Amino acid sequence: MKSFLCTSLTLLAFCSVPLVLPGQTSAFSLDHVKSNPFPNELVAATEVDRIAWAFNENGLRNIYVAEGPDFVARKLTNYVEDDGQEFSSVSISSDGSWILYIRGGDFGSNWDDALPVNPLHHPHPPAVELWAVSFEGGEPTSFGEGEGPAISPDGKRLAFIRDGHIWQVGLDSFGDPRKLVSVRGQKGDLQWSVDGMLAFVCDRNDHSFVGIFQGDDEPILWVNPGFSHDHTPRWNAQGDALVFVRQPGSGGEPEAILEDHHQPWSIMRYDLSKDESKVLWEAPKTIMGSPPTTHGRINLHWADSYIIFLSYQDGWPHLYSLPENGGYAKLLTPGEYMAEYISLSANGQQIYFSGNTGPDPLDIDRRHIVNVSVDGVTHEVLTPGAGIEWAPKSVGVGRYVAFIGAGAQEPPMPYIMDRETGTSRMLASDRIPDEFPVDNLVTPSQVIFQSPDGTPIHSTLFRGGNQDEPQPAIVYVHGGPPRQMLLGWHYSSYYSNAYALNQYLASQGFAVLSVNFRLGIGYGYDFHRPVDGGTRGASEYQDIKAAGEWLRSQSFINGNRIGIYGGSYGGHLTAMALGRDSDLFAAGVDIHGVHDRTVNRADRYLRPNSYEKARDAKEALDIAWQSSPVKDVDTWTSPVLIIHADDDRNVSFSQSTDLVQRLNAKGVDLETLVIVDDTHHFMTHKNQMKVNQATAEFLIRKLGNQPSPR
Repeated sequence: MKSFLCTSLTLLAFCSVPLVLPGQTSAFSLDHVKSNPFPNELVAATEVDRIAWAFNENGLRNIYVAEGPDFVARKLTNYVEDDGQEFSSVSISSDGSWILYIRGGDFGSNWDDALPVNPLHHPHPPAVELWAVSFEGGEPTSFGEGEGPAISPDGKRLAFIRDGHIWQVGLDSFGDPRKLVSVRGQKGDLQWSVDGMLAFVCDRNDHSFVGIFQGDDEPILWVNPGFSHDHTPRWNAQGDALVFVRQPGSGGEPEAILEDHHQPWSIMRYDLSKDESKVLWEAPKTIMGSPPTTHGRINLHWADSYIIFLSYQDGWPHLYSLPENGGYAKLLTPGEYMAEYISLSANGQQIYFSGNTGPDPLDIDRRHIVNVSVDGVTHEVLTPGAGIEWAPKSVGVGRYVAFIGAGAQEPPMPYIMDRETGTSRMLASDRIPDEFPVDNLVTPSQVIFQSPDGTPIHSTLFRGGNQDEPQPAIVYVHGGPPRQMLLGWHYSSYYSNAYALNQYLASQGFAVLSVNFRLGIGYGYDFHRPVDGGTRGASEYQDIKAAGEWLRSQSFINGNRIGIYGGSYGGHLTAMALGRDSDLFAAGVDIHGVHDRTVNRADRYLRPNSYEKARDAKEALDIAWQSSPVKDVDTWTSPVLIIHADDDRNVSFSQSTDLVQRLNAKGVDLETLVIVDDTHHFMTHKNQMKVNQATAEFLIRKLGNQPSPR
């Protein structure tokens, strides 16, 4: 394993790398810092010590596996082309015999996620297919189109969704899939009981039901149907009861758009033998008592004799434990931190999650693996230190825990922890290329400054190059916006890419400030859900401007050479910065940003499909316009590079098409890059590198030749 160059740092302390001025050759190339594999989709068997994950190695995506006690990594599939076909919904049978995965589509999208992705421009796009491969090896088997796979507890059957219907295929025989359920509505969230019944959600637009498939000759059992949105069914270990979440159905008098409102929800229990449901728990009737909007949302689990769920009710996304028959919900994770990537041990007695907590004050800007018992008796941070760890999975009977970990220099890789010895080790370390510049990466430092309204804003500062002369600087703005940038490599491939690019820009002599602006996660409810954020006033922009002003106030920064870049919501705020404050931000790169916040809102606000409309509809639309970058094009003078892929399924390509026409009409110094037939996530390595190289080259060219302020 390659060693760290720098140790953990305190506020505004920095690591040095050799002097590299803009335009000169760095100690490492962009190709080098992007050469590491990225692991995701980590899964673990519940009966044996077997794990699997997906690796993306320069666009070559494959399934890897490892088996205890040695856990030697082994490549299971052999896809050899950078074709943009991602892996998703990776799962493993309880006995570890079979690995299931979807290949194709873009399941991180807001729409059309299951449609083919065709960045290589084939005349006939590749299909989005569901595959199975034996843990022992051999050729994968395709079941054709499908999504939402669910393996039965005995490992013999696979249920999945195709064309909105539920299908089943045998994993022991590999016959032709057959249709199980073809009732009205969009099906999803398939959940097997221990004795072979299948619970699912049936969405019928303004309401949804939980249904149970009991067998070919039995009618669908609808679980206490009502005028509500019922979802997230979870069985008990015996298979004779389940819990689910109930929220009100759509409709009712239109609420004011610019006000926050409590969104009711409750946890219901259904007993099959009695065909009866009851309310186990009802959320507090407060704004923070509304359903959480962080990873996994409610994260409902039936664990041993407790119901586990996530709630924002005390101002932080915390785990709670509720007796299976109802009663007092016990807080399991007290403290000012969040819990995400939550999983259970096979025996249902232990919870593992990733949290921004630990003994170091800097841990609020990290992630560590935390273990808590379902009764709340034990609580332990398993991976304290300067690293970043996420996606924990209890392996087999529970001796081992698999997770993905990284550091400031070491890239994300799978790890295995032995709970008996308390030791962890990296898996597949031989997959890190020799050219990966682990010894030349800086350790970003935590910076906290105040926004004009007094809100503390956490940021991470990358500072390399020559520190004897004032440096050009770049503000990096993340997307989402419910994201948090960390003091190391990120757990999302999208932001792991941004981390690599920020490291490269630092090596080129820039100081890069990555800003955790309000609307992001990790700092509590009020920060995550400000009343005047987004389309209701864009209060988050003051944090971006404050970041630029903080940089300009530092003696080590050349205040005439501050740039900005970001993607998605970060592109939106980049465009806003260039439109409102070109005197502060000298150049920027706007990657698939949102530019007109009134698009898709005018009809919904002003012309709803009913007589009534919200009392503040016109005011809300006016404020959405004021919160849009296109509103400030007249004061935009700084040069900009606009990048967008035209099969974007998160931000419409038309958002950039519109802005380009406006900037051209005004004569702004404008450059563009269109990525044809790729999506928001730049599915091929080649396209991602094209975007990275264009971004870096533009910022170096535009910010590298201006004189220092006198």
